[in-house]
Amino acid sequence: MKLPRALLLGLVASAFAALASGQVKITVTHDLDAARPAETITVPWAGLAQAMPGVQLQHIAVKDAAGRVLPYQVTNIAPEAKDPKNLGVAYGDLIFQHDFAAGEKSATFTVEKIEAVAPVFPSKVFARYIPERLDDFAWENDKVAHRTYGPALAAPDLPKRGKEVLVTSGLDVWCKRVDYLVVDRWYNKGHDHYHHDEGEGMDMYGVGTTCGCGGTGIWDGGKLYTGRNYATWKVIANGPIRAIFELTYDTWVTGTGIVSETKRFTVDAGHNLDQIESTFTAFTGPKNITVAIGVNKDSGDKGQDSKATLTQNEAGWLSQWEVQKTNGSLGEAVIVPADFAGFAEDEHNQLVLAHAVSGQPLRYYVGAGWSKVGEFTTRQAWDDYVAAFARRLQSPLKITLTP
Repeated sequence: MKLPRALLLGLVASAFAALASGQVKITVTHDLDAARPAETITVPWAGLAQAMPGVQLQHIAVKDAAGRVLPYQVTNIAPEAKDPKNLGVAYGDLIFQHDFAAGEKSATFTVEKIEAVAPVFPSKVFARYIPERLDDFAWENDKVAHRTYGPALAAPDLPKRGKEVLVTSGLDVWCKRVDYLVVDRWYNKGHDHYHHDEGEGMDMYGVGTTCGCGGTGIWDGGKLYTGRNYATWKVIANGPIRAIFELTYDTWVTGTGIVSETKRFTVDAGHNLDQIESTFTAFTGPKNITVAIGVNKDSGDKGQDSKATLTQNEAGWLSQWEVQKTNGSLGEAVIVPADFAGFAEDEHNQLVLAHAVSGQPLRYYVGAGWSKVGEFTTRQAWDDYVAAFARRLQSPLKITLTP
């Protein structure tokens, strides 16, 4: 899980004086007794660059306590920056993952300089703009895929040529049977094909004008006001472990004023839920906003006679288990780890409410899991996963660096 950047930089700074120049030991601890699979560990690259002068991102090895080399990623936060002395000014975080077993509350790793060029690790995450399908934006990891809709889909069919038109800020779900990346493959197959399971999974989720699985809006106490399709996109990082991208939404009118939104998605390998940080800007009306994160009440495929069961938990999460006739069952979830403000619903959406302030990011988590993958074959299994994920968010990792 992502730690506050200020905390990580502080931990790194406290260890600078004692760090060796060729190797750094990283100790990661936490307080939970439960297992934490695919835990994402982030260390500011600036700290490593100061601890190991001249370190280069393609000439390091990250190893666990048994000496196994781990896949890693270095995010690039300022690609335009000049860095002739390898001070790391263009980079953000060193990222790698570890599976904490139940009862394993501490793990150690080393980062060391190497002469050889580090391998290119296979990517488990992916995000891109899809101009060939009416400005879709799609993303995925090894568990599940998603997409949302852009301006070309919202544009009217003026020449009356039969172009699809859909105005929605909702988020779609693509169910995967496989752990490799499928977004490019499915789009290349054509629109009709990915609505049928041909061995890799399928799009069995209906969004329409609803929130889909995790879309947002402004709640005025009785009505949901949502925006239109995203307006612009920006990819910030793209694997192999983490993808980061932003979508912006043009202003829309709510019950209390005019707002706009920027969503920053953080998609990590090994997780069914993605982190989203939404920053709403209130151009008119109050600066304190009640945000609603929604799940479509009836997202089942046509003819599937879907039946949904809802779970709401005062720890700030909502899950829905939707059974379809032949497609299997789909679990959907929203978690608001802080600023939780209760639950609501409208005609089409189950909603988790959150307090937000204009100009400040609101963090939440959304995602889905498919029964035909085999990990979540019952509603209880899905609820257990969501509850465990929420507990992990309340028990962040602690990271220390030593020689």
